[in-house]
Amino acid sequence: MTTKEGTFLVTHADEESATLRDVADSQVLTLAENPGLEAGSVVEATVEPEPPMEMTYTVIDLADERTIPVETVDLAPTTQAKDLAADQSVGEVTTRERAGEGEIHVLTVPEERTESAAEEILEDEATRSRAARLGVDRVEVRTAAGVVSVRYLPD
Repeated sequence: MTTKEGTFLVTHADEESATLRDVADSQVLTLAENPGLEAGSVVEATVEPEPPMEMTYTVIDLADERTIPVETVDLAPTTQAKDLAADQSVGEVTTRERAGEGEIHVLTVPEERTESAAEEILEDEATRSRAARLGVDRVEVRTAAGVVSVRYLPD
């Protein structure tokens, strides 16, 4: 029996079970029972497969459970983000490390799709999973006509 320790996004949770996705390797694990986890939360845990089939897992150590807020803020993208967007074609994404911790992703989108692109980012599990992998505490989405800036930030 092999244990697995890592950071997991809780992709589904109900009273009986929960589904976790490892943010490092994207492995999906189904828990045989839910130890009180909430969908959308991020957990630092150690899990082990349940015998005899080893198809489901049990949490043997839950070191941390937290929520990473992903929200739109009423601020325009920074000058750097706007400059990056101006230098790329519609549909392209540029990723930059932030000074300190985190990343900034700048997407250039058709102007009429700016708000819907931002909504998709807010609702996408991959956004929260990436934030957990980066070890940040919050995600800010900023928009301007044709530009969506996604800021992965420490607290």
